[in-house]
Amino acid sequence: MKTIKGTVGFLITLTTPFVFLMLAVRLLLTPFFLEFEYHTPDFPADSYGFSIQDRLKWSKISVDYLINDQGIEFLSSQHLQDGSPLYSDRELSHMLDVKVLVKQLLAIWTGILIFWLLGFLFAWWKKWMRDFWAAVSRGGWLTLALLAAIILLVFIDFDALFTAFHHLFFTGDTWLFYYSDNLIRLFPMRFWRDAFLLTGGITILLALIAALSQFWKKTRR
Repeated sequence: MKTIKGTVGFLITLTTPFVFLMLAVRLLLTPFFLEFEYHTPDFPADSYGFSIQDRLKWSKISVDYLINDQGIEFLSSQHLQDGSPLYSDRELSHMLDVKVLVKQLLAIWTGILIFWLLGFLFAWWKKWMRDFWAAVSRGGWLTLALLAAIILLVFIDFDALFTAFHHLFFTGDTWLFYYSDNLIRLFPMRFWRDAFLLTGGITILLALIAALSQFWKKTRR
């Protein structure tokens, strides 16, 4: 039983950063973040003519594609008011790659959440709840350590971090586009910088709550 308890605790701690990070990512894959981001006072305007309303319309469709069960025809059938396609073949190919990645990460996240639930129920049954929450607390500290390094890189050189991220998950230069491409017009670099920082902020908040939970319990005693 000690081996089982130790293994479950270790896996809970190890997966905590991913659980918190994906929760933050999932919160950003909603229309609410798009509404917030495009209405920030200093968000750069599209020099090629998209209004805020245009950006909201097409970005919401794009994000919806990433999490729905539709094929690439969901995007390829979208056309602007002048009849031109929303995305070129190259952009559609990248969006398909992104969807595959998002779906894979969400599936892994769901599987880990199920493991957490089973671990919680097992700990409750065996009266190991103190050990379970201690493992979550350690995972919170681990998350904070990892995110501190990532956020430091965001402020030092976000472009380099952004490039490294794409090289890690995508092949070649399939993710590079012109500033005139609609994908960049809808999601400029500022959008991604803010998304990275907000994802980090939400994850840090969750990690702090988890990390300090053990301290609060000791204080109450």
